Amino acid sequence: MNTDVIISCAITGAGDTVGKHPAIPVTPKQIADSAIEAAKAGAAIAHLHVRDVETGKAGRKLEHYREAVQRIRDSGVDVVINLTAGMGGDFFFDPANPRSGGAGTDIANAAERVAHVEELRPEICTLDCGSVNFGDGLFMATGETLREMAERIQAVGVKPEIECFELGHIWQAKDLIKRGLIDAPPMFQLCLGIPWGAEATTETMVAMRNHLPPGANWAAFAIGRMQMPFVAQSMLLGGNVRVGLEDNIWLDRGVHATNQSLTTRAKEVIERLGGRALTPAEARDKLGLKKQK
Repeated sequence: MNTDVIISCAITGAGDTVGKHPAIPVTPKQIADSAIEAAKAGAAIAHLHVRDVETGKAGRKLEHYREAVQRIRDSGVDVVINLTAGMGGDFFFDPANPRSGGAGTDIANAAERVAHVEELRPEICTLDCGSVNFGDGLFMATGETLREMAERIQAVGVKPEIECFELGHIWQAKDLIKRGLIDAPPMFQLCLGIPWGAEATTETMVAMRNHLPPGANWAAFAIGRMQMPFVAQSMLLGGNVRVGLEDNIWLDRGVHATNQSLTTRAKEVIERLGGRALTPAEARDKLGLKKQK
């Protein structure tokens, strides 16, 4: 059991949640403000996506990342910034146009996927370690793409958060570590409950945890109504936790959540189980991070 727990809050994600929730953060200011609120509630890490400010759909414009990050850094509120590098891997099959894909397809090369990381140099960025079915679509991350992304991330001194949606992703991450493309200690995020990756069950989390390399730091989360139960589950199995509107838009039945309220709830769960939420400074020590400005 882990009693010194890092809370990560995933602020907005790329999912189709605008219109299903009255206050999904969309603009860089809204994203930054929500991250600051989560930090004040106890989140040591803020995991950031950006969105198209006109449509609310998934986005990856560098200027939006730049504004969100700068607003957080200028706020004076301490929080570890974790930028997604998972955008640019979405493929939706179109029978009439299978080579190019259909509506929603957004494929970028390795350099494009990490351009904002190379410029802004957050303390952490995600590295989604392999391809997987995402609902009716596909997330694509080939071995060649991952090796180049990992090399670029390492070159600018950013810690990759290795996101794993199934056991094979952990296997692929171990290969990157073996090649010297990820520095010790590695940092893993076990992602459960996303159709059709790893199912949100205790057995799944145990199996994935047991395949992690020795000395790895890790966290885990599940989506939707399983978010809070798996805060407890991850803590009990020795991991850190993640909550946030990226993964779940409800606090209670019929009650829309905020990133602040989800962070507060996670902190309460941790404390009721006899643990405590680490500060950003303590999280940096635990993860081997260097604070960026």
